[in-house]
Amino acid sequence: MLEITGATRIVVDEATETTGSLFVEGGVIVDGSSGEVTETLDASGCVITPGLVNAHHHLLQSGFRTLPGTRGVPMSDWLPTMAGAYGAAGIDPSLVAATAAVGVAEGLLSGVTTVADHHLNWPVPAVSAADTAAIARAVADAAALLGGRLVFVRGSARDDPQTAAASADAIVRGLLTRASGALPPGGVSDDGMLQIAVGPAGVHSDGRETFELLGEVAARHGLRRRTQANEQVDVVIALERYGRRPLDLLDEWGWLAPDVTIAHLCAVEPDEIARLAAAGVTATHAPGCDLPMGWGIAPVAALLAAGVPVGLGTSGGGSNDAGHLLADARLALQVAPLVGPPVPARTVLGMATAGSAAGLGRPELGHLRPGAAADLCLWDVSGVADAGVADPVAGLLWASPGRRPRDVYVAGRRVVDGGRLVGADEHDLVDALTARLAR
Repeated sequence: MLEITGATRIVVDEATETTGSLFVEGGVIVDGSSGEVTETLDASGCVITPGLVNAHHHLLQSGFRTLPGTRGVPMSDWLPTMAGAYGAAGIDPSLVAATAAVGVAEGLLSGVTTVADHHLNWPVPAVSAADTAAIARAVADAAALLGGRLVFVRGSARDDPQTAAASADAIVRGLLTRASGALPPGGVSDDGMLQIAVGPAGVHSDGRETFELLGEVAARHGLRRRTQANEQVDVVIALERYGRRPLDLLDEWGWLAPDVTIAHLCAVEPDEIARLAAAGVTATHAPGCDLPMGWGIAPVAALLAAGVPVGLGTSGGGSNDAGHLLADARLALQVAPLVGPPVPARTVLGMATAGSAAGLGRPELGHLRPGAAADLCLWDVSGVADAGVADPVAGLLWASPGRRPRDVYVAGRRVVDGGRLVGADEHDLVDALTARLAR
């Protein structure tokens, strides 16, 4: 049993903090009342938090940051610019392996122990279902090498509906089938390190058939469903194309339900917020994408007040050039008063942990109560950036923008040690991506 001692503060969950020791055994948090301590870790000067859960990322975009013509532009300009870059590079397993490795590594180095990768872009022309499973496998292998948890979302952006559904089914069977031939429940691997979900990009790109067929795959395998809605452009396109607002369409197509998480939700009306709450939908706030692109700001305080669980995501490098979730948590604090009342730091930290985990259907993640997965971060708050900070937990978000954790554990295994990756050299990952993009 590992005992972590001497922490300045241990954030157990949004409502509970303590000091003293934290105990880890068999990859989970235990109360320490039984078992023998075989290893100790000194956390003096550190705040311990649950591992952060990035509920919405596009890992492929980690290779396409700061592209000319992609900042502060309408989505109608942004999409073809990004698509042109993907086309020039050629989407294949080698590309997604390199971009995923960089994205997952960046996340781990900034405290993200679980990342949901909404993978929307596939080779053109379309490849077979088996080939798309190979792409998913490349992403999963990259995350596994580094020791991070991955939620791979088989996304669609104008894909043929039948092709998208066949691909999603092949990915589930190819990545999750046990030796016995059975599939684990809920689309989560037996060790909890890999989860499969499905998710059209949104009503602005995918029609009713895609939503319905991917929904059938989700129902067949017990998968979570995820999509994007109500960025301002999404509302405009839905009104032009269907004469309806996005949430009207999602409701009609069977996508307002407790197993659905919707990212962005910037341009939502009060009656729509009540509708989301009644349907049991969870939400993901992505201010690091929506704010700089001018696509809106989600009314987080109103969503939370209505009872909608809200997680936090970075979105991808095509709109948010950093996959640093804690930095986006700070941004969420800063922009909240522009669309409603301020949101407390502990609430936003809760969004980045248990709130995101709720949208994934993963109650074992996002907290440090006994029985939780031992995913945790040690944040050194003893330096000058935290000098004078009266509240070290609030200071995690407000002070030291871009801070990195000292140590990170996933399932009880140390994956970041003293600010360095354990599973790989980050410069090797950079070199591999640079070489692949240069091909």
